[in-house]
Amino acid sequence: MISARNASVNLFRSRFYSSASPKRTLKDLVNELRKLADVSPIQAGQALKASDMDVSKALLWLEKHRAESATRKAAKVEGRSANEGLVGTAVLSSGANGGPRSGVRAAMVELNCETDFVARNDLFANLLDDIAHTVAFMSEPVDAETFVQPFSLDVLQDAPLLSQSNPQQNGSTTVSDAMRNLTGRVGEKISLRRALTIVRDPLPSSQRELALRVTSRVHQSVANPKQGRIGSLALLALKSSKLSDTLASQSFRDDLDKLCQALGRQIIGFPTTSIRSPPGSRDECALYEQPFNMFSGPGNDQPVQTFLRNWAIERGLSDVAENATGVEVVEFVKWTVGETI
Repeated sequence: MISARNASVNLFRSRFYSSASPKRTLKDLVNELRKLADVSPIQAGQALKASDMDVSKALLWLEKHRAESATRKAAKVEGRSANEGLVGTAVLSSGANGGPRSGVRAAMVELNCETDFVARNDLFANLLDDIAHTVAFMSEPVDAETFVQPFSLDVLQDAPLLSQSNPQQNGSTTVSDAMRNLTGRVGEKISLRRALTIVRDPLPSSQRELALRVTSRVHQSVANPKQGRIGSLALLALKSSKLSDTLASQSFRDDLDKLCQALGRQIIGFPTTSIRSPPGSRDECALYEQPFNMFSGPGNDQPVQTFLRNWAIERGLSDVAENATGVEVVEFVKWTVGETI
């Protein structure tokens, strides 16, 4: 009797205190899958049912399904026009603020879509950010007369996408695959229109009197300060026998930041097409001929060239007798989305 009673008690306890894991429901698996993949409950359920209710297999099924769907959508929209979009910039190394011999590494990219609605989408902005970062990271210095260099779109589209904000995903997809995947999600044609870089290695110690500084600026941005319908990159050169000591001053570096930001606003805010007027003429579209209205402070009624000369003298970068020293704009480029190239 005692043994029978103990057996009955143990059976009762096993029913209510079993250590076996309870069977997971479809709802549980759907919730787990949706934590790992950005899909709807219906899509998650379809993937699980097609994968023997295995979450790992369902993830692979979703990846394959998305790729096939994106390929079909990309083929469907290939003939459409994509004249909207944004210009994105990436500055990985700005130059002079890091020291007199710091290198320069920057890029600018125009990514297009069909509507302004998609251009304002976070998915589009994230992809543009990653592509601009990829271009700036991959670029190699070029021994050429000009600093601004075009970047091959064929090379770019076959390159692995490199993200600064999500580096764990680096190398998992190419730029063209990422564009096709975005087409699959938003239903619009996504295309690269152009890309350029400004890349220079740190200057050798023999050129300690010279430093480069790159600055970027965009206009009509949505939420990302590195993206807009108008974008620009400008390269400045600083030359002085006292350059190292001058750049060591935090006050000077702050003033240089302010100057670079103002020059970026000036280039974008005016119909600026060149740095200097042709010899013997005065071109109002030349940066150096324009009143420096975009600088907030004294002297903003002066022509940009005069302002830069006085700015360098006031900060000890040059003196009146040193015409070959100071600060100057070496090159700049300005893009507007959809403009005629």
